[in-house]
Amino acid sequence: MDGGVLSQEEINALLNQAETAEAGAATGAGGNSETLADSEKDAIGEVANISMGTAATTLSSLVNKKVEISTPVVTEANWSDVVNGYERPCVLIRIRYTVGLDGSNILVLKDNDVKVITDLMMGGDGTNTDGELGELHLSAISEAMNQMMGSSATSLSSMLNEMIDISPPVADLVNLSEEADGGSIDEFLRGRFVKISFRMVIGELVDSEIMQLYPFSFARSMYESFRKNMEDNTPEGEEGKPLAEQENNRTEEQQTAQMGMPMMGMPMMGQPMGQPMQNMSQMYAGQPVNVQPAQFQAFMGDFNPIAQQENMGLIMDVPLDVTVELGRTSKSIHEILDFKPGTIIELNKIAGEPIDVLVNGKYVAKGEVVVIEESFGVRITEIVKG
Repeated sequence: MDGGVLSQEEINALLNQAETAEAGAATGAGGNSETLADSEKDAIGEVANISMGTAATTLSSLVNKKVEISTPVVTEANWSDVVNGYERPCVLIRIRYTVGLDGSNILVLKDNDVKVITDLMMGGDGTNTDGELGELHLSAISEAMNQMMGSSATSLSSMLNEMIDISPPVADLVNLSEEADGGSIDEFLRGRFVKISFRMVIGELVDSEIMQLYPFSFARSMYESFRKNMEDNTPEGEEGKPLAEQENNRTEEQQTAQMGMPMMGMPMMGQPMGQPMQNMSQMYAGQPVNVQPAQFQAFMGDFNPIAQQENMGLIMDVPLDVTVELGRTSKSIHEILDFKPGTIIELNKIAGEPIDVLVNGKYVAKGEVVVIEESFGVRITEIVKG
C-alpha cells in the first residue's frame, strides 16, 4: 500500500476474505450448505424407482389389488415443506439399513391410506376406514412395510451388486403440525434433507402422494454405491461418459441383442428382405421331427394356490379383536333412560343356547361359556362357514 491507496490485488484479497467469513457465519448460524448435483439426483431417483417398483408388486399381493407407484421426483426440502404437503395426521415409518448401506430413511403415508391398506389386508373391501388409527393399524402397516421394503432391499442388492438388509420397520402416528422442526422424530429433519415423492394408486381406493425422506449422508452413500457398481460394469470405451448415458447405452445394447433374435413374421438371417419366409414344412423337409401331444396337470377340486398360502403367512402375526356376544335386545330411548341398578334386561338368547363369537365384528363361530379358574372363557362348538 502506498500513500493510503490499495492496489487491485489487495482489494481482491479483502473481498475474498469477506466472502469466506460470510459463508462461515452462515454455516455457524445453522445454515445447511448441503445440496445434490443433477447426476446425483438422477441416480438416486433411478435407485428409488426400481426399489419402490418391487415394493409395489409386494403390496399388490398383500392387498389383492393392483398397485401403481409413479416415477419418483427427487428434491431437496426442509420440515416446513413436509408439513405443508401433509396437513393431516400421518404415519411415519422408519426403515433402517443394517447391511450394505449405512443409515436410515423415513417413509410418510397418509392416515387414510394406512386404513385402506389395513382393511384390505384383513380381507375387507377397503372402505372400512371410520374411526382413528390404532395399534392394529400400526401393527399391520409395519408388517406390510417389512415385506415391501424387504423385497426392495433384495432389488437393491441385485442393482448395487452387494448384500442389502434392513431391520423391521417401526411405524408411528404423527401430527405434523405439532412438530416444530421434526427434530424429535430424527436429528436430520432439523435441517435440509432429500425428499423423494411418489404417486401411489391402489385400485380405485387410493390415489395420493407418499414420500421418502433421506439424510444427505445416506443419499450420497447410495449414490456412491450406484456409481461404483456402474463403473465396475462399464465396457471399454464408455469410461468418462455420464452415468445416465452409460445406462442408456447399456439398455440400447440389450435391445439390439434382442432384436437380433428371429421373431415370428420376420426374415431369418440370410433370408432376402421382401420375399416370403419359407413355411415350416419346407424348412424341416427331410428332417426327423419328434411330435407328441402336450400334457398338462389335471386341476383338483380342492386346489389351493401356493401364492395364496404364502400371502396368508405374511399377516399371521397381525392381532385381531375377538368378542364374545351373550345376546342382544332393542330398547327405546325412554326405556334406556329408566335404567337403574337392579334393572333386568331380557336378551334374545334362550338359556343354554350357544353364544356368538365375533372377530373384528364379523360372526365366525358359536360356543359355550366356561369358567377357567377365576375367569370366564368360551369353548368353541361350531365354526360358521360363509
